[in-house]
Amino acid sequence: MTSTTPHRRWRVLLGAALAVGMMTACGSNDDSGDEATPATSATIKSYDKSVAGVVEAAEAFLATLDDTEKTSVQLDLTQANAIAWSNLPCGSTCRPGIEFGNLDDSQVAAGKSVLLTALGTGTGTGFERVAQIFLADDYLGSVQASSGTSAGPGGGMSGGPGGGMSGGPGGAMPSGGSMSGGTGGLGGYDAGNYYMAFLGTPSSTGTWQLHFGGHHLAVNLTYKAGAVAGASPFFVGVEPTSWSDSAGTTHEPLQDMKAAMLAMTTGLSTAEQTKAKLSQSFSDVLLGPGEDGQFPATKQGLAVGALTDAQKKLVLAAIKPWVANADDATATALMSTYESELDKTYIGWSGTTGLTKHADYVRIDGPSVWVEFVCQNGVVLQNQIHYHTIYRDHTRDYGGEFTFA
Repeated sequence: MTSTTPHRRWRVLLGAALAVGMMTACGSNDDSGDEATPATSATIKSYDKSVAGVVEAAEAFLATLDDTEKTSVQLDLTQANAIAWSNLPCGSTCRPGIEFGNLDDSQVAAGKSVLLTALGTGTGTGFERVAQIFLADDYLGSVQASSGTSAGPGGGMSGGPGGGMSGGPGGAMPSGGSMSGGTGGLGGYDAGNYYMAFLGTPSSTGTWQLHFGGHHLAVNLTYKAGAVAGASPFFVGVEPTSWSDSAGTTHEPLQDMKAAMLAMTTGLSTAEQTKAKLSQSFSDVLLGPGEDGQFPATKQGLAVGALTDAQKKLVLAAIKPWVANADDATATALMSTYESELDKTYIGWSGTTGLTKHADYVRIDGPSVWVEFVCQNGVVLQNQIHYHTIYRDHTRDYGGEFTFA
């Protein structure tokens, strides 16, 4: 079932999504967190905050789809499907799944309920952060439309030293789309251009993945035998870094991530900052789309084991905003692991430590955890910088289901 005005209807649902996220963050894990949008009867709800609850939400979403729509959502758990994600607004040319902007109100609400159930409940993290990224893309689209610019769905330069456009697996834009945009191709900047897929059959006993993303967002949660086996890769970026809506509310979806990284690097002495400085410069995250398993063979920067207890706490605090995208119990377990490995973790930076200029970059690299934060020149708002970030895990990406050379 589809809507004749899907993207307008999607925007109506965004406010309700944020409201539900805030109520869930305040402790509601049951139907008391249900919220119907003012203009529709569609309800976004959190099921039980467990794998069984996520499965229930996924099955409820599937039940809203017809047979053709289900074929876009229910896919095999293969390496090719799992790694098909991008930071670009490249629609279905670079990722599997069904476009939320083409669904009706009840279907969108059911899909958002999957996210609300699966993601973390912290203020500004988890589901709330994802909802803010939707709003950012809608704002970006409105700015581009009002200015008459045609910057194109770029999203920034790629991953490591040297540049090149990032995109789908392998660093190249998958074929099949056209630069003119439209459903199924390069969708442009819009809150409806996000895609959901289930890789494998949602189950509390088997192995499957919740795969969701669009421009500046890639959520990959892997479930195995009733537990979360991996909460990464998780890519999140934003352009602009902050804006005010028509009600005068200021939005800064990644400000907590930036602030945590700044606290970590400014908490170092001058000598420690010198030791942590990386020899290379980076115009984008190193381990973005298509760079699975390509962790540097040698740790670089400053060993966290040499820091004071207070400085180590700042490193942990810098990791947490990314890990908190996962459900709260999973995030707590992962943070415990990363804390136990802290002395073997390294931090590094390049550019400047202010995180205000193009190619300002910070990295955390542990035996397990990997986090990157980088500033880039804007694509639509070219007089501003914007942010790209990535969270990976050396052994838990995609639940450890695949081996990368």
